[in-house]
Amino acid sequence: MAQKIVTVYTDDLTGAETDEVRTHTFSLDGVSYEIDLVSDNYDKLFEALAPFIEKGRKTGRASGAARARKASVDGPSSEELRTWARANNFEVNDRGRVPASIHEAYRKAH
Repeated sequence: MAQKIVTVYTDDLTGAETDEVRTHTFSLDGVSYEIDLVSDNYDKLFEALAPFIEKGRKTGRASGAARARKASVDGPSSEELRTWARANNFEVNDRGRVPASIHEAYRKAH
């Protein structure tokens, strides 16, 4: 007997199903939250929180993954990175996280 498992990625805000959904974490009043969003909805979340982040005080250091997510807000989208990587002879998957080595190569090239 064969078994097939299908993973459906859904944006928590809109309910849209897409492979471009990423999980993001944030905390408020000592409670940590996780939300799955496409990049446009993450941008909305970040824009909504930006004035508070700007005026707030940091209380800890972000993990490497959190720093990478924050850096990606100011840089190209995953789709743009993949397009650039392929055009520059880098091997990159169609889905999932874009490797840090490609992020670094992109930054060096720009």
